Amino acid sequence: MELDPIDQTLVAALTADARSALKTLAAQCGLSAPSVAERLRRLEERGVVTGYSAVVDPRALGYQLQAIVRIKPLPGRLHEVERALRGIPQFTECDKVTGEDCFIARLLVRSLEQLDQILDSLASLAETHTAIVKTTPIARRLPPLAAG
Repeated sequence: MELDPIDQTLVAALTADARSALKTLAAQCGLSAPSVAERLRRLEERGVVTGYSAVVDPRALGYQLQAIVRIKPLPGRLHEVERALRGIPQFTECDKVTGEDCFIARLLVRSLEQLDQILDSLASLAETHTAIVKTTPIARRLPPLAAG
């Protein structure tokens, strides 16, 4: 589904600041506020814009460590592992992937002890390989909005 240049501008502006006022968005797009509201409504209906959210720094909530965990369920334990991961709120993202590991997950913890406790809780279900995140040179972002 391709976006026209105005929709691309709207999506980019909302990605930069989801709290942008319609008046501000209208000025960026060269449209009236009602026209922008209608375009946003259509983007939502088409499933391009699926929600609006706040960006929260996990460190401000006491989560000092972030880890990427590769998870390989033991034979016959795939669905159990998936249920277990869903039940551990410190796992903030998880992808089911191809290859040797079945899951790659992002985990936020307050300490190394908490990391050990969470990984220990999975030990009877899966093998895990963990990397501590030092920095995030590229945070989650959209791919290019224009074709090409």
